[in-house]
Amino acid sequence: MNLNWKNFLLSEQADFETAAQISFPAVAEPHHHCIYPLAHLAVLTIGGKDAATFLQGQITCNIDDLNETKSSLGALCNPKGRAIATFLLIKTGSVFLMILPDELLQTVKKRLSLYILRSDVVLTDSSDALCLIGLTTTGTSADDCRDAGGIPSGAQGATPPLKGGLGTGAVAEALFSTSQQDIISVNLGNRRLIAAMPEQAAAFWTEQTRHGYRPANSAHWRYLDIISGLPWLTTATSEAFIPQMLNLDKLGGISFNKGCYTGQEIIARTHYLGKAKRMMFLAECNTQEIPAPNTVIIDDSAPSGANTDAEQTAGRVLLAEHWGASCKMLIVIPIPDAGTDRLSLADHNKLTLLPLNTAL
Repeated sequence: MNLNWKNFLLSEQADFETAAQISFPAVAEPHHHCIYPLAHLAVLTIGGKDAATFLQGQITCNIDDLNETKSSLGALCNPKGRAIATFLLIKTGSVFLMILPDELLQTVKKRLSLYILRSDVVLTDSSDALCLIGLTTTGTSADDCRDAGGIPSGAQGATPPLKGGLGTGAVAEALFSTSQQDIISVNLGNRRLIAAMPEQAAAFWTEQTRHGYRPANSAHWRYLDIISGLPWLTTATSEAFIPQMLNLDKLGGISFNKGCYTGQEIIARTHYLGKAKRMMFLAECNTQEIPAPNTVIIDDSAPSGANTDAEQTAGRVLLAEHWGASCKMLIVIPIPDAGTDRLSLADHNKLTLLPLNTAL
């Protein structure tokens, strides 16, 4: 994290419990007008004259579909089709910004670097150069941001109405301006993800809070990501699932029309043969402890004498976060289990499956 940005947040009474866990004294409802520091996410910049061609051969989404008003979810996979990391990919000029969990940035950078060879491609950890901010509004239009003090006037055209959002199967709309002083803004339903240089990020934060946006804990943003069905991977779940198990095909993050890329054969075979046996679901549990990523989901109908992981394990927790007394989590389980009530955590806390928010 950029030191100037961190010092600014400290001046705003931020409490850094960890580098990625930031909280504020006053607790704000996550669905209201809030502003969030997103230090748990990071930015990997991919540049060079061969950047587009290079990425097209490595990731699941179609680079040709991206432009300065359109971004996409995607995944980087291993040769077996297992997702190493999921990300939000933004194109600005000839450069691509890959927003992904901070804990996986170096893993992704190292993996991509193995395939560069003689290509003119430059991979840069831009976490110190770009700050990430989240905004939530109670309305359904990005105009709410503008009306509340909004996107700085330098960010031309950054507040038009939304057009669906990721959860409807459409690619998220990314809205860019062109000067170095402008911000990058991505529409996520009634939320926005902002990328800006430290000075602009501080000015943006100040303007938003001056017009009523309340600083909120980064954990609340992760909670909203969970109920929106955004399948962020972690170190514990990296290379555990193929993209279809993460619903990435339903979120517009897999192209089945582009050419070959690493892991494509298995991903395409799963799609065309219709053999995805597991999917990601939203679940709720009354537990005071947040299950860690990759926590086992138990099938309560397993025989009483079952004592092996294979006999008892029905799935895994992808992500989990608290809000109030409820713990929401994204879990990956066999599709037939979605219609049952026999799933629980290892401590026998029952899981209730919920509909995913399709508006992000």
